[in-house]
Amino acid sequence: MTDYPAPVQRVLADAAAKGVALEIVTTQTTARSAAEAAGAVGAEVGQIVKSLLFRGRDSGRPYLLLVSGSNRVNETAVAAHLGEALERPDADFVRLHTGLAIGGVSPFGAPGAIPTWIDGDLLEFATVWAAAGTPFHVFSIAPQDLVRATGGAVIDVKG
Repeated sequence: MTDYPAPVQRVLADAAAKGVALEIVTTQTTARSAAEAAGAVGAEVGQIVKSLLFRGRDSGRPYLLLVSGSNRVNETAVAAHLGEALERPDADFVRLHTGLAIGGVSPFGAPGAIPTWIDGDLLEFATVWAAAGTPFHVFSIAPQDLVRATGGAVIDVKG
């Protein structure tokens, strides 16, 4: 097994605990943006999973949105699903709740459970790609497996 950095090891362990065996791809360039990630793995931008953490404006709770790389989140529409308005957190909040730095946030590997919502547009693809803990590590997964393993609710993030 390759000697992956600690964040990638956490992603692998969490995914395995949820019944998903991931194959990590190490990219030669960063995959911090959906466009960079798509170029790095030869996929469409829509196949890239943006793992975006938001904070509930009233509760301060973290919410993880797994969004197609070609979509923007309509925060007002998504807030209707969550029951409270959203705000964008700072990097410290993201690291506290995901255990990962922005640019490597993954659907897996958080130190605790985070309520998760999944962009329905991701289900249009046979395979999607997500960050695996660093800007240089990604994995592919069938979107149905992503829904099952994360327990995420499928919604329209565009409103």
